[in-house]
Amino acid sequence: MARDRVLVVDDEPGVRAMLSAILGDEGYDVLSVPSGEDGVALASERPFDAILLDVWLPGIDGLEALRRMREKGIDAEVVMISGHGTIDTAVKATKLGAFDFVEKPLALEKTLLVVRNAMRQRRLLRRNRALLEQLARDVEILGTSAGAQRVRHEAEAAAGSDASVLVCGERGTGRETIARAIHAGGRRADEALVHVPCGALDETTGGEILFGAAKRPGRLALAERGSIFLEEVDRLPDALQSRLAAWLSLQADLRVLASASPDPAGLHPPLRDRVDVVRIRTVPLRERREDIAFLAARFLRDLAREYGREEKTVAPEALAALTRHAWPGNVRELRNTLERLLLLAPGPVIGLADLPSELGGASPEAEDLYASFPTLSLGVEAFERYFAARAVREAHGDLDAAARRIGLTPKELRSKLR
Repeated sequence: MARDRVLVVDDEPGVRAMLSAILGDEGYDVLSVPSGEDGVALASERPFDAILLDVWLPGIDGLEALRRMREKGIDAEVVMISGHGTIDTAVKATKLGAFDFVEKPLALEKTLLVVRNAMRQRRLLRRNRALLEQLARDVEILGTSAGAQRVRHEAEAAAGSDASVLVCGERGTGRETIARAIHAGGRRADEALVHVPCGALDETTGGEILFGAAKRPGRLALAERGSIFLEEVDRLPDALQSRLAAWLSLQADLRVLASASPDPAGLHPPLRDRVDVVRIRTVPLRERREDIAFLAARFLRDLAREYGREEKTVAPEALAALTRHAWPGNVRELRNTLERLLLLAPGPVIGLADLPSELGGASPEAEDLYASFPTLSLGVEAFERYFAARAVREAHGDLDAAARRIGLTPKELRSKLR
């Protein structure tokens, strides 16, 4: 695992040597420079997690160096150091985005504590940023084709009301993403969106899951004031459909979003009247092939960031093969294919030979996997990352359910994901 990186900017050689030694002993990767100009230049060339920056420096002082760093978009946590600290200096440093302020002579324990706190703050900010990016991706309806634009427009229009919405289409066409986008764009966005996989419910356990049992609230109660997403509502058993329709007729304070097959014949009145107020039809990927190049580039970028891998591109002949394929699993199948190619295809460019045989490639079996990784342990690690992330995604982010699905404890799964 990469070590956190610290830059020390101080004109006193003794201070630079001392801080480099104690921070290195703490496990940090430390570099040091004697001036503000050097600090700005080095921080512009390579990323640092924290910067210890002296206020009084030859040439530009620490405050000016901090200002230039922020102008250049350097987002490291900055701890200001000064032997002549004043309230005015501290206020200026804080306004420029400094994390904290320590005084000379440096108390080593306090300095280490401040650096640890700065690293903790940075990790939290990074985690929050990743979560926000993931949330944004979860509600983004991707594509530039006429069909994708139509669906996006209808979802935006539906978000402006509180009407029930039924999203009809084939599996893998983004029905859940559309529901999430409608919830995120509506007045209930700050409340919960509760997901119910109706196709997995039977009459006995399904009743408990939807309506609760004893002292345990059901999913409908958990969605109060928010929204509920009834995935594949047309596969809900008839008895539960009748019971759900009766419950919804009580004017419960929640919004109903649901998905169903292209022709939801399994959805019976009166539940149909409750959930099928606004209908949005998704477009299968084979009917919007012009989106495949856009989706491939987007998925490879997002997956590379998710796995911490170098981003890959698709060669023209491989992209042509992807575009010709019928994609019976739609966008979900395309994403899963690209996920496997990102992890297993050798080299920065995915060529025709890297594709599986059903797409016109050479079917990357054992020989290709052998060539993809220099050691067995690296190959096993790559597959474990893929397998764990895939299980969590298919469990809709429920780590406990994903762990049970692949035979791990939740703690073991969290370790794999880290």
